[in-house]
This record gives sequence, C-alpha cells and structure tokens, in this order.
Amino acid sequence: MGLLTFSINVTLDGCVDHQEGIADAETHAFFTQLMDERGAMLWGRVTYEMMERYWPAVACGDEEAPPAMRAWAVKLEAKPKYVVSSTRADFPWTNSHHVAGDLRAGVQRLKDATPAGVLLGSGLLATALDRLDLVDEYRLLVHPRIAGHGPTLYERGLPSARRLELVSAAPLRNGAVAMHYRRAR
Repeated sequence: MGLLTFSINVTLDGCVDHQEGIADAETHAFFTQLMDERGAMLWGRVTYEMMERYWPAVACGDEEAPPAMRAWAVKLEAKPKYVVSSTRADFPWTNSHHVAGDLRAGVQRLKDATPAGVLLGSGLLATALDRLDLVDEYRLLVHPRIAGHGPTLYERGLPSARRLELVSAAPLRNGAVAMHYRRAR
C-alpha cells in the first residue's frame, strides 16, 4: 500500500491561494521531484480544472514557460491523475481518471493500487480525506510571505488535532522552507 501525501504551497499565515507562493525554478524543481517520487496525483475537481486550463498547453509547447515549468508540465502530462468529483465525470486530460462513489473506499483502493504513493494537491479534498484518516504525510512548502487573506489551510476544520512527526525541514534559496511531516499514529 502506498502513502497518501498531502502537498501544497502555504504562506506563513496559512494562505493556500496558488497565486501567493513563489513560482520560480527552485519551487518547480521541488514539486517535480516530489511528483517523480509518487505514482499518481490526486485532486478535487476545482484543482483539476485549474491545472487542466494551463499545464497541458505548457507540456506541448503551446504556452511559453521557463525550462523548470516545462519539465514539470511534461512529467505531469504523463503522470496518472485521479479526480474526486460529484459534479463532473468526464476528465479528458491525458491519463486522468475519475474517483467516483464512496470517497473513503475509492481513495483507499487508489492507495492500495499505487505502491509508490499518491500525491494529493487539493486543500478542500485534503480536509475531507484527513477527516477520514487517510492522509499519511504532509509536504508543505512554506513561503516567506504573509498574504492576509484566504483560503487558508484546513479552514473548514478537523474534528481533532493531528499529532505529526518532523521528517525533515530544508530551506530553499528563495526563502521558502520545505517541511516534511508524517502522521504520528
């Protein structure tokens, strides 16, 4: 069984708005390596649609992008992508699959079928899956910014606090810090 790893950009005040982080070559290299280490991606519909609007065009060269972003896009194009949605069933982007029905059972089947692990990149879906006790690890890229607005990490709350164990913390040259935590069970 593979681990479900929640990974997201977050500011010091907990904002997870994708426009608030530092989008440079170092950041993209971090997420490219993280994606390389996992067997599949998992998103909610909103995140999938945001990604679908931009990254396929970068991967095929229709959209100008720096080399690090293009490398991310090409690898993302090939990576299996799973989408949780109750409002959409058609996901035409290459290697995209719908996770339908019971959320707990569907995500557990995905974890069981993906020994290299699953990388979760949607904040609202992470909250739902954490409530179901399915998130195993957290890979947060903490940016040296205070956004002063939301959306924020876990703003919909959890039924209880999560105890975590620090696996590693590594500063990037751009001032962000890559934090790796594992659930303490």
